Amino acid sequence: MECSWKTVLLLVCASLGVQYTAIRTLRDSLSGPYSRWRASCDDSWLPMESPRKHILLFATTRSGSSFTGQLLNQHPGVFYVFEPLYHVQQAFTNSSSRLRRTLDRRALLGAYRDLLLNLYTCELHFMENYIRPEPQDHLTSSFFRRSSSHALCSPPVCSDGVVAAASDPPDETWCPKKCGALNLTLASMSCLSRGHVAVKTVRVPEVGDLRTLTEDPRLDLKIIHLVRDPRAILASRMMAFSDQFRAWKIWNATGRQPRYVDLSQITSTCKDMVASVETGLQRPAWLRGRYLLVRYEDLAFNPKDKASEIYRFAGLEMEERVRIWIAKNTNNNVSSPSEWNYRYSTTRDSRVTAESWRLRLSFDIVRTVQNLCNDTLALLGYKQVHSAPELRNLSQSLVARRTFQPVT
Repeated sequence: MECSWKTVLLLVCASLGVQYTAIRTLRDSLSGPYSRWRASCDDSWLPMESPRKHILLFATTRSGSSFTGQLLNQHPGVFYVFEPLYHVQQAFTNSSSRLRRTLDRRALLGAYRDLLLNLYTCELHFMENYIRPEPQDHLTSSFFRRSSSHALCSPPVCSDGVVAAASDPPDETWCPKKCGALNLTLASMSCLSRGHVAVKTVRVPEVGDLRTLTEDPRLDLKIIHLVRDPRAILASRMMAFSDQFRAWKIWNATGRQPRYVDLSQITSTCKDMVASVETGLQRPAWLRGRYLLVRYEDLAFNPKDKASEIYRFAGLEMEERVRIWIAKNTNNNVSSPSEWNYRYSTTRDSRVTAESWRLRLSFDIVRTVQNLCNDTLALLGYKQVHSAPELRNLSQSLVARRTFQPVT
């Protein structure tokens, strides 16, 4: 006899954020006319008892986080969500000007933490507070970058037989087209059925803002702090966000610094990066066993070894499908312009792209960033250049050898 009550239980428990141990307790309490259900159903449809890991890929914009997030997404036991805090930020930004004035940084960070907690406990309905237009009957077609998550584009969230191959190139539209609107109840079920939850975000400024989550007894949070050379970050932002970085692009093309160039677009990034790295290196008790610092360049130069280190830290087993994905996505000379134009592409020759910024930025801009972010470069082991020929000489890497151990 099939477990006819299974779906009902999962729907109820998903909507309440109840974990599978509670589902087992409820099943075992069945008596009277319902005892036949208990007798006819075993635990084969439930995940094995194992500690659920809550993984946070903590980064800044254009630091290689989309690529690194896909490393986690390839694991079949991981429920991965790409930038869910986007919806919180948009809801706050689109609120009335009067309301915006009453919302300070603390309020926004509190909303970020609340959403992360609910995602880690598989309560995806909580996102309905922020998704616009507001979901109807728990259905939405506005979930940001849904296609980046295998879990959100696979059964039970998506109809049987509609699954993207792990090796498929990223595409913004295939999942909503083939799967239809996202059912947040089914998404919660999928989350509960997987052993681990991973979230990528570039919207939390400093690792210290996550302390309350690391100390929450309901979570076993693992923070992977991804950093990148600030000069490379700026070069990538100039390509990806042309309008926002127009002044920088004019400076790069003409050699003349516009008066209205916004230097804070890189100085704020360096400030937050240094603050977070210094916190991690101080090894506070609340980060012990929960913090790993990863330079994107190390992952690009040695993807297999660094990916294995990330997986060990997160408590994940490296599976063959992950190794295959790494091989395909780190040795690929992308010749199609459309793929390069894809803002969040994860297909690349990682060794080449790690320092390709040196061929795109002018020495004047590089020298300015070095002066502004001197502490960041020194702390993370990025070498400075002192001439244009030195900048263009790719035979000499600007990434010094450094070893960053997990905080224990």
